[in-house]
Amino acid sequence: MMASISLVKGQKISLSKDHAGLAKIFMGLGWDMAKPSGGKGLFGGLFGGGGSEQNIDLDASCLVFDDQGALLDQIWFSQLKGMNGAIVHTGDNLTGDGDGDDESIKVDLSKLPANVKTLMFTVNSFRGQTFDQVANAFCRVVDDTTNQELARFNLSDSGSHTGLVMAKIYRHQNEWKLHAIGEKTSGRTFHDMMPLIKTLL
Repeated sequence: MMASISLVKGQKISLSKDHAGLAKIFMGLGWDMAKPSGGKGLFGGLFGGGGSEQNIDLDASCLVFDDQGALLDQIWFSQLKGMNGAIVHTGDNLTGDGDGDDESIKVDLSKLPANVKTLMFTVNSFRGQTFDQVANAFCRVVDDTTNQELARFNLSDSGSHTGLVMAKIYRHQNEWKLHAIGEKTSGRTFHDMMPLIKTLL
């Protein structure tokens, strides 16, 4: 069993070459709430100093494009299934509580039509909370058949952004490849990020 690859921004790897017959995967997203530094601090001022209001709601989305850059489908908290069931969002997590993946999007690569070129994965702060308030954020690609983690990309780059284009999985010469992107942007949903997303196809 090959070890998971820890990706850096801009890195590209082949998923097909190292994992023959790979068909079902999922993109997992996990995060925690950053701890305030001393006293009530920023969080006390913003949220009244306690309770569940401090929860961070990040939303993962998967956008499907053809080789002309046309949007074929979008899978997000308002549409949990796409591409005739080949892509399934497992549901919206409103808090980030707990260990492991907080949200995940399952993809059956073998069921995607031939005209699908790119799956773009994004994350947004729907409530407008910035990534300064997020800790330990990551995305990872997992073989959904064996549960083996194939690659992981650390997203814990704090800042005043509210959106992030995480990564894309794309078809190149009959191989599926993964590109760690990590581009910061702003937007409550992926719709606000489409101009940037188009440039990254």
